[in-house]
Amino acid sequence: MSPTIAIVGAGQSGALLALALRRDGYDVTVVTDRTPEQVRNGPVLSSQCMFSSALALEADLGLDHWPGVVPEIGRMSITLACPPGATPQGDAPIHLVGSLDDHAASVDQRLKCAQWMDDFVDLGGTLSISEVGPAELAEIQATHDLTVVATGTNALAELFPVDGARSVLTDPQRVATMVYVTGMEPDPSGADLTMTVVAGVGECLTMPALAAGGPCHIVLIEASLDGPLAPATPPQGALAHLDYIRSAADAYFPEVAERLGASEITDPHGFLHGTVTPVVRRPVATLNSGGRVMGMADAVVLNDPVTGQGSNNAVHCAFVYHQAIVARGGQPFDDSWMRRTFEKYWRGWGQWSVSWTNSVLSGIPAHVEKVLAEADGLPTLADAVVRGFDDPRTVQGWWFGPADAERLIESARREERSRFTARELRRALGHYATGVAVITAVTPQGRKVGITANSFTSVSLDPPLVSFCPARTAPSLADFHAAGRFAVNILAADQHDLSRQFATPSPDKFDGVAYTLSDSGVPLLDRVVARFECRTVQHVDAGDHVIVLGQVEDFTAPGGDPLVFHSGGYRLVSTHPDYT
Repeated sequence: MSPTIAIVGAGQSGALLALALRRDGYDVTVVTDRTPEQVRNGPVLSSQCMFSSALALEADLGLDHWPGVVPEIGRMSITLACPPGATPQGDAPIHLVGSLDDHAASVDQRLKCAQWMDDFVDLGGTLSISEVGPAELAEIQATHDLTVVATGTNALAELFPVDGARSVLTDPQRVATMVYVTGMEPDPSGADLTMTVVAGVGECLTMPALAAGGPCHIVLIEASLDGPLAPATPPQGALAHLDYIRSAADAYFPEVAERLGASEITDPHGFLHGTVTPVVRRPVATLNSGGRVMGMADAVVLNDPVTGQGSNNAVHCAFVYHQAIVARGGQPFDDSWMRRTFEKYWRGWGQWSVSWTNSVLSGIPAHVEKVLAEADGLPTLADAVVRGFDDPRTVQGWWFGPADAERLIESARREERSRFTARELRRALGHYATGVAVITAVTPQGRKVGITANSFTSVSLDPPLVSFCPARTAPSLADFHAAGRFAVNILAADQHDLSRQFATPSPDKFDGVAYTLSDSGVPLLDRVVARFECRTVQHVDAGDHVIVLGQVEDFTAPGGDPLVFHSGGYRLVSTHPDYT
């Protein structure tokens, strides 16, 4: 019998999860405080920019209703400017323009979420319109097998305890003011999404979007709370919000002010104003009744909008939760399952967006300023910078490590001298689909190391040899040299979070990971589809990588669907129709 699932909140995460589960035949009830029509004609919900990884997940579920209508965002500019008079006359601001790997897009969530709610009802889902407080939540929980709280903007979020170890900020860092406008001119640099940073003042972001009335632009100003742009009192009404945006742009973002020209606000509700305290909460709340409910997206991981990660986090969280619900088998929706599911999302996505966003709020580090300055003349470096907005994991090395930043710059300089760009070559090579493996080892000092690799291959059956190819710049390369042994863990289809975790610099890549130790002390990951324990026999220099050859000493192959990597994304295998 299909479990009964209740989702409280019909925003980006709640509506998406409800639709995905309903399409799989689950008995789903969505409880929200507004009808689809009230959402369409109500106040703006967010300043979302959906990047390609999140758009791909929406598209896979058939939830893209606006192809060819929503403006595509292909290029992004970042400008570091200083307040007037703060730099010597003649000094130019740092300015770069980079290309995203695939286009981003912004659909007004009033339009998107209302449509998704209608879709959910059309699929036979139950939509209940009512206010939900703690008492009502307890009633919902008592009549459903699983209750998910997908709203982070009311008292329900406070039911989830703050995770002090993961919440580094305790107060708002910015006050955000945002308007939807028509008639705004495009950016003269050719960028679609623009971000201007003025130290001590705040940030201004602009992007094309699609609202109910058609194409428009979003202008968002993130004012430092102790800076000159923080309004003494909140603007009242649409025109007051637009007046504030114009005044702020005139004073500190003149390029945006020029583009605004005679722009008009899209509708009487086309504005938003407020503050956010970035926080990470524990994923399980215990109600007064003793029942347990699970939090998702903004209810448990709330980011400031400065890096545009909120809506993208919501999609990735809904994707992981959907996968876990479908794959649960006969497991109960207990505390253990809830925490394990959240940790899967946190390992694979949430932790990276949180750490990066919090760092941006604290100010651009000096070594990052150097990267941005160099990127002005190195297109491949500019592309690497803006790629972080689609996948914050990709900035974890150079954003937080000066040495990694220098290596990134040098790599971009070499690439500029090559016959073709690494990006083009990577795209071409990416058409060869591979599995995904995590290579693990233990150093002579007993420290565990691990890296993600899709370069693993069988080399010989007699003797049984395999290989993988870490980069020469990999921080753990010397550790693998010294270890003498390693294990190859072939990941299962639902272990993409482990792939991302072991591919990203971290003080402890094994944090939260289930594993056992081999007789020689090498970590062996749980639930993989195959595992090979190897003795290192040779290292061969090969350009910017090293070929590590190992002789297989033992292996297990429980089987199952493997994780596949193709064209820059994770894929699932299926039987070819000619063989069904």
